Amino acid sequence: MILTRHDIAALLSSGKLEFSPALDQWQNQPHAVDLRLGTVFYLPKIWKLSAAGREVLNVDVTQQCGDNFEKIELKPGQFFELAPGESIIASTLEKISLRADDLMGVLYPRSSINRRGLSVDLTGIVDAHYSGHLMIPIHNRTSSQIIRIYPGERICQVVFQRLASGLQKEDALRHGVSVAKYEGASAAELSSKKDADKEMSLLRSGDLDALKKHPYA
Repeated sequence: MILTRHDIAALLSSGKLEFSPALDQWQNQPHAVDLRLGTVFYLPKIWKLSAAGREVLNVDVTQQCGDNFEKIELKPGQFFELAPGESIIASTLEKISLRADDLMGVLYPRSSINRRGLSVDLTGIVDAHYSGHLMIPIHNRTSSQIIRIYPGERICQVVFQRLASGLQKEDALRHGVSVAKYEGASAAELSSKKDADKEMSLLRSGDLDALKKHPYA
């Protein structure tokens, strides 16, 4: 069941849903909440200097993550320009906190952002009991236009849904055999994080049979 603005208002009043900073009147939609672009941006690095020399970065999901991006923090009033074909990661301005056992969110792009030539690649889920900022992947899909974005502009929207049955916090934050990687993340802590070492080790070795011998629980 998708919640309307009246349901969302009731959750905000009860403290079961919270945004920090608080929502403003422009963010209120019939059955969604628009989220604003934050001031922290992550730009993919293309090379690093190692003991061997200047190396082009290879992004390997099984290796240590988090150092493949350069972090930039703007001040309110400054803008960010995306070059043609450029992809970045940005944070939301708002920190979101879901405190109901049966509440989750789904992120969607705003159509007005798409019309500017930007692709906000969001099909993300905001888990029950999640608290933290959210990561926004942004891609300039034009071949010739520089597109300027401003911290504070409405960049995406979150739709809230009720779960068929409630989840306690410790259960909601268990992803596979690990704790949710980005729980409690601030805008400055949204760079990539590696999945569980055991799973990554099995991927590197190509032992998919061993990977599938761990039954779903």
